[in-house]
Amino acid sequence: MTATISPRRLTPTPSARGAGRRSALSPQPASSDCRRRALGGYTDSAGRAREIVARPGAAGSVLVVDRDATTRADGRLVAHLGAEEPAENADLVSDLYLSAGADRSCRPLNAVDLTAVPYADDEQADTPERRVPVGKIDSPDPGLIDYRQGWLYHVEPVRTCMSIPEIRWQQSPAEGQECPARVLSLRAVIASLESYEPALRITRMVLARHEDDPDVSVSKLRAETQRVCASRIVLNRGLREAVLDITKAEDLSMSEIAIRCGRVKRDTRGNVSGETSWLSRRLGLAPEGGKRHPTPWIHSDVLALIARRGLAISPREVELG
Repeated sequence: MTATISPRRLTPTPSARGAGRRSALSPQPASSDCRRRALGGYTDSAGRAREIVARPGAAGSVLVVDRDATTRADGRLVAHLGAEEPAENADLVSDLYLSAGADRSCRPLNAVDLTAVPYADDEQADTPERRVPVGKIDSPDPGLIDYRQGWLYHVEPVRTCMSIPEIRWQQSPAEGQECPARVLSLRAVIASLESYEPALRITRMVLARHEDDPDVSVSKLRAETQRVCASRIVLNRGLREAVLDITKAEDLSMSEIAIRCGRVKRDTRGNVSGETSWLSRRLGLAPEGGKRHPTPWIHSDVLALIARRGLAISPREVELG
């Protein structure tokens, strides 16, 4: 990283894995062949052949696309997977999409999808702000690099309508061209990193050091911290990893997990199967309707339901600290 981006000490974010375990989400090298390939196909209601393909996206991400098999047009976005996810996750998303049958749905692929980075939606951001040179934050470790998406997250004062600057989390490119920093909420930083730590650790350290500082305001950062810690909307990464581990190691399908959770569907012949599309959305494997990317969040009650009934484990085993 060049010195023109930031002179601060930088701490790499932890990997998407918990310590001591491996899962299907562990970072693995992916060749160009596995990043652009056919995943499956089907015939639509009009009798046209369609195919599901994986194609490269921005910052090493992968787009899972449903398109016309003959013309390769009419592309529809099935999922947008982060750069750290292995090729097997594209196959899993494709299988879930195809198994949904007539219930499958996704929006048209657009030009923005080709340059977007998963979990860095504009809706997660506040407003663009330029960095204000009002003094260095008194912290030995105020910067984080997300190597998966190429972002630097840092805590610095920004200019506001108040008479003194306000300390906020900001996002900048980790390397390459310099551009204005973007102010983010603490919740948005945690969502992008899919980890509460070390963002919470750095935030608490900054709050403690500047609580009585008359030259800067930490009121908004303090309020964001309180909301994150009190929220019943929690990260789903631990649950997702547990589901992928168990389905890979045991004879348990995503459909069976959904059935155990009471999410079932019936085809025209009355055959019962699990609502895997519901489960994949809760786990952050597929986006919600009308959204571009999967969500990293899940309600704690739903997490507990899937853990207890679907996996027969304690919710504490999949909750992230």
